[in-house]
Amino acid sequence: MRADARRPLAGRSVVTTRERPGVLDSEFARAGADVVHVPLIETTDPDDGGEMLRTELGRLESYDWVVVTSPVGAERVMPAARGHDLRVATVGTKTAQVAERLGGRPVDVVPDRQLAVELVAAMPAVDAAGPSPRLLLAVADRADPATADALRARGYDVTLITAYRTMLRVPTWRERRAALAADAAVFASGSAAISWAEAIGAEAPVEVISIGPSTTKAATEHGLQVTATATDHSIDGLVETVIRTLGVGP
Repeated sequence: MRADARRPLAGRSVVTTRERPGVLDSEFARAGADVVHVPLIETTDPDDGGEMLRTELGRLESYDWVVVTSPVGAERVMPAARGHDLRVATVGTKTAQVAERLGGRPVDVVPDRQLAVELVAAMPAVDAAGPSPRLLLAVADRADPATADALRARGYDVTLITAYRTMLRVPTWRERRAALAADAAVFASGSAAISWAEAIGAEAPVEVISIGPSTTKAATEHGLQVTATATDHSIDGLVETVIRTLGVGP
């Protein structure tokens, strides 16, 4: 029997772990996969209840740039940015879509690959003779501060603010059984891999597929055996890697 080229993952199951089903789930379903969605994180307000975020959003006129690194961050920041004379940068096209919808304006910088290091590299050069552009960087509580440091090294005056907090969600025993029975677990971020290790342990499906080297590093450091890492560090690249790993050939 020949596989349907339009549905290369037909008959295969893939587990995703984001809080809400999104583009990744849709792409797997379009490829024919049975998507097992087992959310392992929940997002909530920062420890201060969002007070610092509200303070900075209340003086956006003093900033030149707003940078958000996830759709959740865009949801919490961009409504306040509507109408302000700001430039906007995001990590990832999905985040850019949310930012544009809520901010009412195009995003100025979206790196080709969904990596914070690529965002830093894509930002415009700063004129050393002029004032440092003020930049508000809104991230999750677990975010790596290296992004802020790298932006400062490029000449930006960075205010790093926690826009939201991520909390571990322990799956039900039915969800755990379904997750472990899937053909593959896919991780689109290091925090997703860490959440899996914290909630489920080192046990995983036969195939564990990561979006990029930093996610693979986080997974392996927490006892997970990654079997494939996407070379194109994007949602499309992750889906293509899963198809190459699991797809049924003709």
